[in-house]
Amino acid sequence: MTPSALPELPVTRLVVWRHGRTEWNAAGRFQGQLDPPLDDVGRAQAAHTAPHLVAAGLAGRSTAVVSSDLERAVETARALTSLLDVPLRLDARLREHGMGAWEGLTRDEVAERYPEQYADWMAGRPVRGRGGEEQVAVVERVLAALTDLPPVDVAVVVAHGGTSGRLLELLLELGPDHRRVFGPLGNCAWSELVRQSGRWRLVRHNSSAGPLPEGLSVPAAERLRVDPGPGTDAADGGDRPAQDADAVG
Repeated sequence: MTPSALPELPVTRLVVWRHGRTEWNAAGRFQGQLDPPLDDVGRAQAAHTAPHLVAAGLAGRSTAVVSSDLERAVETARALTSLLDVPLRLDARLREHGMGAWEGLTRDEVAERYPEQYADWMAGRPVRGRGGEEQVAVVERVLAALTDLPPVDVAVVVAHGGTSGRLLELLLELGPDHRRVFGPLGNCAWSELVRQSGRWRLVRHNSSAGPLPEGLSVPAAERLRVDPGPGTDAADGGDRPAQDADAVG
């Protein structure tokens, strides 16, 4: 997508928010367009993060919250709309990258069953033969969803790791060779873009509300997995190299 081909969007500020954690994220299991719900940690993350988003500049502005229709994103988005008292818009075009035969499998299972595909994925190359969606199809549907946003001061787009990555690359005019310039969003982390002088500018990336406070009822052992920090894959609790977050959705 070239700069001249990008349509003018009806908003000039976007907050891209990834959903909270699921049990599949914690296990490193590929979600794609399957629909596991948030786990207890993910629900606590959403409740903890939503007030930080409001305080970061949503209060007093006309705001739209648009979410993927997959349950893990919807649950996350509702934590924010309940504070803003705005309706939640659902858009299936914001669903995660369809992963085909990989969906429901762990990393180890994919590596064992589809070693060549897994090697391509690890190297950042296109993965052929697994089914699901091509990256260009994801970009096209995400762009269509953005074009249909309502004209408001700021739109919060609640989506998934892979979808969010394609959205950022699209608006920042990054080609396939630059897919890993930015690390993937962690669970319940967000990025912010603003339109300035005819171009989109990334002003925040992978921002986090920080560790969960003691008042939220999450077992201590689980709480250790909430904030893996930059450069790690939130699906695994933080000790693997950052990979394309469309793997875990």
